[in-house]
Amino acid sequence: QVQLVESGGGSVQAGGSLRLSCAVFGYAYSDSCMIWFRQVPGKEREGVATVNQYSITRFADSLKGRFTISKDNAKNTLYLQMNSLKPEDTAMYYCAAETRLSVCNSGSLDPDEYRYWGQGTQVTVSS
Repeated sequence: QVQLVESGGGSVQAGGSLRLSCAVFGYAYSDSCMIWFRQVPGKEREGVATVNQYSITRFADSLKGRFTISKDNAKNTLYLQMNSLKPEDTAMYYCAAETRLSVCNSGSLDPDEYRYWGQGTQVTVSS
Protein backbone atom coordinates (compact mmCIF):
# COMPACT_ATOMS: atom_id res chain seq x y z
CA GLN A 1 0.00 0.00 0.00
CA VAL A 2 1.38 3.37 -1.01
CA GLN A 3 1.64 5.84 1.82
CA LEU A 4 3.05 9.35 1.91
CA VAL A 5 3.61 11.11 5.21
CA GLU A 6 4.45 14.80 5.38
CA SER A 7 6.13 16.54 8.29
CA GLY A 8 7.97 19.74 9.10
CA GLY A 9 5.17 22.25 8.92
CA GLY A 10 4.62 24.85 11.58
CA SER A 11 4.39 28.53 12.33
CA VAL A 12 7.12 30.94 11.32
CA GLN A 13 7.54 34.67 10.96
CA ALA A 14 7.86 36.30 7.56
CA GLY A 15 11.38 35.98 6.25
CA GLY A 16 11.93 32.68 8.02
CA SER A 17 12.52 29.21 6.64
CA LEU A 18 11.02 25.76 6.94
CA ARG A 19 11.92 22.40 5.49
CA LEU A 20 9.10 20.01 4.76
CA SER A 21 9.66 16.27 4.47
CA CYS A 22 7.61 13.60 2.77
CA ALA A 23 8.38 10.00 3.62
CA VAL A 24 7.24 7.48 1.04
CA PHE A 25 6.28 3.90 1.80
CA GLY A 26 5.09 0.99 -0.24
CA TYR A 27 6.39 1.48 -3.75
CA ALA A 28 9.42 2.08 -5.95
CA TYR A 29 10.04 5.65 -4.96
CA SER A 30 13.05 6.07 -7.23
CA ASP A 31 10.93 5.27 -10.31
CA SER A 32 8.37 7.96 -9.65
CA CYS A 33 7.95 11.66 -9.95
CA MET A 34 6.73 13.75 -7.08
CA ILE A 35 5.14 17.08 -6.45
CA TRP A 36 4.67 19.49 -3.62
CA PHE A 37 1.49 21.46 -3.84
CA ARG A 38 -0.45 23.68 -1.49
CA GLN A 39 -3.99 24.67 -0.83
CA VAL A 40 -5.70 27.45 1.03
CA PRO A 41 -9.32 26.87 2.01
CA GLY A 42 -11.61 28.25 -0.65
CA LYS A 43 -8.87 28.42 -3.28
CA GLU A 44 -7.63 26.05 -5.94
CA ARG A 45 -4.70 23.78 -5.32
CA GLU A 46 -1.41 25.25 -6.50
CA GLY A 47 1.50 23.18 -7.71
CA VAL A 48 4.70 24.35 -6.03
CA ALA A 49 7.49 22.14 -7.39
CA THR A 50 8.10 18.78 -8.98
CA VAL A 51 11.02 16.40 -9.26
CA ASN A 52 11.04 13.45 -11.60
CA GLN A 53 12.80 10.12 -11.66
CA TYR A 54 15.87 11.76 -13.21
CA SER A 55 15.94 14.45 -10.51
CA ILE A 56 14.87 17.10 -12.98
CA THR A 57 12.98 19.80 -11.12
CA ARG A 58 10.35 22.32 -12.06
CA PHE A 59 8.95 25.19 -10.04
CA ALA A 60 5.97 27.46 -10.12
CA ASP A 61 7.22 30.70 -11.63
CA SER A 62 6.14 32.76 -8.64
CA LEU A 63 8.22 30.62 -6.26
CA LYS A 64 11.48 30.29 -8.13
CA GLY A 65 14.45 31.31 -6.05
CA ARG A 66 12.76 30.86 -2.69
CA PHE A 67 11.81 27.18 -2.69
CA THR A 68 13.96 24.15 -3.42
CA ILE A 69 12.77 20.59 -3.99
CA SER A 70 15.03 17.62 -3.46
CA LYS A 71 14.84 13.92 -2.76
CA ASP A 72 16.90 11.32 -1.01
CA ASN A 73 16.33 8.01 -2.75
CA ALA A 74 18.16 6.08 -0.05
CA LYS A 75 15.72 7.41 2.55
CA ASN A 76 12.64 7.39 0.29
CA THR A 77 12.08 10.97 1.32
CA LEU A 78 11.17 14.12 -0.56
CA TYR A 79 11.98 17.58 0.77
CA LEU A 80 10.84 21.13 0.21
CA GLN A 81 13.13 23.84 1.51
CA MET A 82 11.26 27.09 1.83
CA ASN A 83 13.16 30.31 2.41
CA SER A 84 12.15 33.96 2.71
CA LEU A 85 8.65 32.89 3.60
CA LYS A 86 5.79 35.33 3.15
CA PRO A 87 2.35 35.44 4.75
CA GLU A 88 0.87 34.47 1.38
CA ASP A 89 2.77 31.17 1.61
CA THR A 90 0.40 30.16 4.41
CA ALA A 91 -1.36 26.98 3.29
CA MET A 92 -1.66 23.27 3.78
CA TYR A 93 1.24 21.67 1.95
CA TYR A 94 0.93 18.25 0.40
CA CYS A 95 3.23 15.87 -1.36
CA ALA A 96 2.03 13.50 -4.04
CA ALA A 97 3.57 10.86 -6.25
CA GLU A 98 3.00 9.31 -9.63
CA THR A 99 4.61 6.51 -11.62
CA ARG A 100 3.08 7.08 -15.05
CA LEU A 101 5.74 8.24 -17.49
CA SER A 102 3.29 10.56 -19.25
CA VAL A 103 3.06 12.64 -16.09
CA CYS A 104 6.66 12.25 -14.97
CA ASN A 105 8.15 13.22 -18.33
CA SER A 106 5.95 16.30 -18.55
CA GLY A 107 6.93 17.67 -15.16
CA SER A 108 3.31 18.52 -14.61
CA LEU A 109 2.52 21.02 -11.85
CA ASP A 110 -1.12 19.90 -11.82
CA PRO A 111 -1.68 18.03 -8.53
CA ASP A 112 -4.68 16.21 -9.98
CA GLU A 113 -2.39 14.23 -12.28
CA TYR A 114 -0.69 12.59 -9.30
CA ARG A 115 -2.48 9.59 -7.87
CA TYR A 116 -0.87 9.14 -4.47
CA TRP A 117 -1.27 11.92 -1.93
CA GLY A 118 -0.21 12.51 1.63
CA GLN A 119 -2.37 14.03 4.35
CA GLY A 120 -0.67 17.40 4.36
CA THR A 121 1.23 19.58 6.79
CA GLN A 122 0.17 23.10 7.74
CA VAL A 123 2.47 26.04 7.18
CA THR A 124 1.56 29.37 8.74
CA VAL A 125 3.60 32.50 8.10
CA SER A 126 2.89 35.55 10.23
CA SER A 127 3.79 39.11 9.33
